[in-house]
Amino acid sequence: MNPTLHAPDEILLGFARALRSAGVPVTHDRATTFLTATSLVGVDDRRHTYWSGRATLCAGPDDLARYDQVFEAWFGSREGLPRSIPREQSQQVASPLPADEETGDGATGESETLRAAASTAEVLRHRDVAALEPHQKALLDAMIRSLRPRPPLRRDTRRTPWRRGEIDLGRTLRRTLEQMGEPGRTVHRRRGTQPRRVVLLVDVSASMRPYADALLRLCHRISTGSNHGKAAPTEVFTLGTRLTRITRAMHTADAERALVRAGDEVPDWSGGTRLGETLAAFLDRWGARGMARGAVVVVFSDGWERGDATQLGEQMQRLHRLAHKVVWVNPHRGKEGYEPLQQGILAVLPYCHEFVAGHSLRSFEQVLEVIGDA
Repeated sequence: MNPTLHAPDEILLGFARALRSAGVPVTHDRATTFLTATSLVGVDDRRHTYWSGRATLCAGPDDLARYDQVFEAWFGSREGLPRSIPREQSQQVASPLPADEETGDGATGESETLRAAASTAEVLRHRDVAALEPHQKALLDAMIRSLRPRPPLRRDTRRTPWRRGEIDLGRTLRRTLEQMGEPGRTVHRRRGTQPRRVVLLVDVSASMRPYADALLRLCHRISTGSNHGKAAPTEVFTLGTRLTRITRAMHTADAERALVRAGDEVPDWSGGTRLGETLAAFLDRWGARGMARGAVVVVFSDGWERGDATQLGEQMQRLHRLAHKVVWVNPHRGKEGYEPLQQGILAVLPYCHEFVAGHSLRSFEQVLEVIGDA
């Protein structure tokens, strides 16, 4: 990082977010305390900054080694500062067995540690989001940010030059005239592709509260695109007792700031559910006017409807006629023994092209595959 390009508070908060992404449970209070501590000891002193963050951001000995790694990656050299020994390595040093007996080939415990971390991440991919501990949710947030969504594509009406395809008569004749009538190379063209619009409707009622944060982070990932690709045109709404458009908030680059902005805009967190009324409001105001036409519409909801299920079915039928594909993501869909018995789910199933789970990171990856293949 170059301090001349960023304000000190921005650099320090970025370091706190990087620690959270690496699995250190950095809370808002700890980040605030870290800023206060560095302002007292002096942010221009690397050693003081190191000890301030170590004292305020780490919750226990298990966080020290990860803290050192992130500090070195964020601030550069750690010359003159101590290096923490991971607990696994310290236990191995104290073992009476020789190194070749412990590892089988004289290697250190680093490979075992890496395998354990990979195993933990793999288990976490299949865990229910609602049952995760706070430190596991921090790791899940980092894993969601690593997802690479593919935008759904549609055929463009315009044609572009290509090495094969239909013959472009106009360009071929112009090239022949430029060569004084001498036959030249035949020029071809084809219809190109454009990203198809994606509309995300997220249920934020009380029954969806354990999943709302993770689903909004997934929506943010879809809105901002992959690490190496362009995002599809994306619109994001929340459903509850009313309809709220949070598209602008979800297009904020930083996920934490995006969720804070979305939280300020949504007035009905953890309230009731009127899916039929909110879908009607979406279709009347935005969907029928063009937003849902030819789009991939994804509804994240468990289907608990306090209103009229018949109205919900009618609005889903309208949406089915407008959209290119309707995908319903239900967090309970992937749980053992689940059966779609709710009146709301029974009303919408006939008008859904896909009915998929949405309770774990693995199911999120499947949702992205369904969207990309639409």
